[in-house]
Amino acid sequence: MSLKSLIATGTKLWLDSIEPQLVKKNRALGATGATSNPIIISGILESGSQDEDMTALMDKGGDDEHVAWAMTDKLVSSAQSVFLPVWEQTKGNDGYVSFELDPLLEDLQLAPKSIAERSRRYVELGKKWAAGQKNRMIKVPATPGGLGALEELAAAGISLNVTLIFSERQYKIARENVWRGAQRRKNGTAAFKSVYSIFVSRVDVYTEKYVPTLSSAAQGIVGIVNAKRLWQLNQEFWKDKKLPLQQEIIFASTGTKKPTDPPDKYVEALAGSDIQTNPPATNDAVEKLNKTYTRKVDQMPPKSVLDEIDAKVDQQKMEDKLMEEGAEKFSDPHKKLLKLIGEKRTHLAAAK
Repeated sequence: MSLKSLIATGTKLWLDSIEPQLVKKNRALGATGATSNPIIISGILESGSQDEDMTALMDKGGDDEHVAWAMTDKLVSSAQSVFLPVWEQTKGNDGYVSFELDPLLEDLQLAPKSIAERSRRYVELGKKWAAGQKNRMIKVPATPGGLGALEELAAAGISLNVTLIFSERQYKIARENVWRGAQRRKNGTAAFKSVYSIFVSRVDVYTEKYVPTLSSAAQGIVGIVNAKRLWQLNQEFWKDKKLPLQQEIIFASTGTKKPTDPPDKYVEALAGSDIQTNPPATNDAVEKLNKTYTRKVDQMPPKSVLDEIDAKVDQQKMEDKLMEEGAEKFSDPHKKLLKLIGEKRTHLAAAK
């Protein structure tokens, strides 16, 4: 059972990769969408499988930045073609591949200094990379610059994946901005689709380090509680909007960080609704477990545990720290991608 059982609970399974072979493999296992980021792109380019296309781009004079984005566009488009039948069958409710906008907009040494300028740049890039793409979601971080871009992007008719969400504050701002923009669309809200990526396991890494006084009943499940609460808020907000497409939560960062945790810890706890974007290794592990899953997304721990979490975990401190780390994890991989392409350039030129 496993992945089929998970999907049967009502969970949509997306893949945290766009590596072509993994996309095909996971589509066969029931995945209906995927997402991308510079770490994923780096892994694909490092394998050598894209050397021919990279050489062609370099021979045409493309610099490292151009090659990075051209290859990202190619690989995301390739994954989109696999999931396009899902998008067509569900009339735009599923079957998307997420395209992450320039993470260097979160590197304040390189990015425009003002939040408004960063927001304008996100809008420009979002419109550029969404143009002509049926089942591409534009991924924007829930940073001040990213949040400030959401209304205009939604108004432009772009399907959005708001990522790097850790707190209720971020989620509510993102949701309100997207909804305001959606209501300004020239063609109405019939094709309006948005998702909100809640990072789960990183919250538990945070509490282990910064809130060590949590009891054994509470430690290790704060990320799950946080995600379920945001899922409930999302359900409540959209239920009376009478939209043809679902506006969903993505449960992201579902791979376990502790070797002692079962590999399906987050997969099992969040089964039953919306979208799980799982790393390939997590999907492989879940498939091997051959378990039967049941709906748990709406089940909470006892009130005493929730009260303890609320008393001991300062939401704003948690958001501040995780966003500080998140911005680094957002921009550093793109720098490493550019470095890898530079090294590839030298290697490929020498091989001619």
